[in-house]
Amino acid sequence: MILFFALLFVATAIAGFCALVIFWPLTLVHVRDRHPDIAEQLGPGAFMKPAALAWLMRGDYLSADDRSLNGLATPARVSVMVIVLGLGMAGLLWLAFEILK
Repeated sequence: MILFFALLFVATAIAGFCALVIFWPLTLVHVRDRHPDIAEQLGPGAFMKPAALAWLMRGDYLSADDRSLNGLATPARVSVMVIVLGLGMAGLLWLAFEILK
């Protein structure tokens, strides 16, 4: 039963990844078109750059004071959190399974 719940957490992380694939490119296009200073800071090809993902996770987009950017970046930020928490919980349950086995 523990491994079943671990698998559910992996499925949740996959759902978070799907949301990230939708909202993060939209956020980057919005940044490219309307915020050249932030786009320069993130650099080209920012989709999977650790620095760009850290910018997203820190919520630095809130300082731009752009409601449209907030509306695109917030779901991307939540999806990254879902990925991290889902994989973390799956890992903990797998570890619990190995210990209790």
